[in-house]
Amino acid sequence: MTFVNPQDRRSRRVSVVSQLSVALALCCALAACQKEEAAQPTAAAPAATQAAPAVTAETAVSAKVTALTADQLRDAARKAYAENRLYAPAEDNAVEYYLALRDKAPGDAAVSSALTDLLPMTVIATEQSVNREDFAEAQRLAALLEKADAQHPALARLKASIAAQQDASVKRAAQQQLTAEEEAKRKVELEKKRVEDQKKQQEEAARQLAAQQAASKQADDKAAADRAAAEQQRAADARAAEQRAAEQRAAAARQAAAAPASADASDLRPLSMPPPRYPPEALRAGTSGEVQVEFTVGTDGSVTAARVVRSNPARIFDREAVNAVRKWRFQPIDAPVTTRRTIGFNPQS
Repeated sequence: MTFVNPQDRRSRRVSVVSQLSVALALCCALAACQKEEAAQPTAAAPAATQAAPAVTAETAVSAKVTALTADQLRDAARKAYAENRLYAPAEDNAVEYYLALRDKAPGDAAVSSALTDLLPMTVIATEQSVNREDFAEAQRLAALLEKADAQHPALARLKASIAAQQDASVKRAAQQQLTAEEEAKRKVELEKKRVEDQKKQQEEAARQLAAQQAASKQADDKAAADRAAAEQQRAADARAAEQRAAEQRAAAARQAAAAPASADASDLRPLSMPPPRYPPEALRAGTSGEVQVEFTVGTDGSVTAARVVRSNPARIFDREAVNAVRKWRFQPIDAPVTTRRTIGFNPQS
């Protein structure tokens, strides 16, 4: 049996403990390093794919849309219009189709009219995109507006608003230091809100356009109906006037045929010529005037026909003048005589 000195035994225990302590310290240090490395953000990954360049008036209409024929563009535009895809989504909306069609058929009045109706909605949609900080969509819509009308009064204001709001958004993002996960979530929510907003906006715009078109059609129909009614009335008046003239010509012809060539107004010898009754309204108003009456005297001396040739003032004394003439009596004559007399009305007489 080998004898071991107690002091050596203690030395060996101390040595073992020391070695264990060193090993433990190394393990802790290694674990700490690994934890620190895990906590550190990974080295900057390659920069994300660079954002696509901003849409301009030259690139507002996509190559996909431009490649369509004029007939295809016209059909696509009408379908998009009917389905309320007025200005969105990109590459499949009425504004893009009409702009491409205008390039292929510059003189098409229907295209110009459709764009005129759609541009106010595009302006509103641009403003709403800016308000929700959807700058890519705002730039796309502004580019469509610029291509449609480079002198549009709202264009400069919209561009300035996009630039100002975009700059403010960048500054806010830098201050908030959004994480990649938060930014991705924000973009998803933004896209969802944009789709919902655009759907509602386009449906409302379509309703407004339909209401305007219905009101315009109603006004056109009423105007056409009024014109037709006026034309019918004019035609009826013309027929009535022609009929009266024909009757007067026939009566005159009959009288001329029945009267001997020697008949003359000088043959008339009055027996009774009562004056006309003065209309009470004209008498109270102190109105004076005269009426020229053409009348025919039959062979028995009675007045067989009487009509007003002219009167001044018109129609006030006509009835009383004709009634008075019809009561006149003359000596019998050999043949009917037609003559004219002017009857005066004077409240002082």
